[in-house]
Amino acid sequence: MRDFFLQLKEKFVGSAEMEMDEMEETNSEYVELGAPKGRTPDKDSKVVVRPFVMEDFEDIKPVLDSLRQGKTIALINIKPLKEKDIVELKRAINKLRKTCDAIDGDIAGLGEDYVVAAPYFARIYRGAKPKSAVPAQDPSMG
Repeated sequence: MRDFFLQLKEKFVGSAEMEMDEMEETNSEYVELGAPKGRTPDKDSKVVVRPFVMEDFEDIKPVLDSLRQGKTIALINIKPLKEKDIVELKRAINKLRKTCDAIDGDIAGLGEDYVVAAPYFARIYRGAKPKSAVPAQDPSMG
């Protein structure tokens, strides 16, 4: 059994050394990596970051459809609807939030005029969370 593992080790170590020698022979500062073997880049497998503009409540439908398909991160300009009708904006944001919850996605505001919505595979960075302040104990409290 020990001989088997030694042979296996030699095969892997030997092939790794050959690859390193080949890389040194190229004398380039970088190595181009292609697609993994047996896999070609597929246009349908990529994630799309897509901008949307919300001028009316009905403009939420294409955003929701794209999120439900699961391959789109939506950047939504809410400024036109905010200037037009704040009640409709709140209604649209509420519908967007409920859809993101249903698909296990994420939603966050980006400044005052944009909202970002992402499907289940992405989380939106919100910055470092502040450390919770532990109240100092009064020495007289013992």
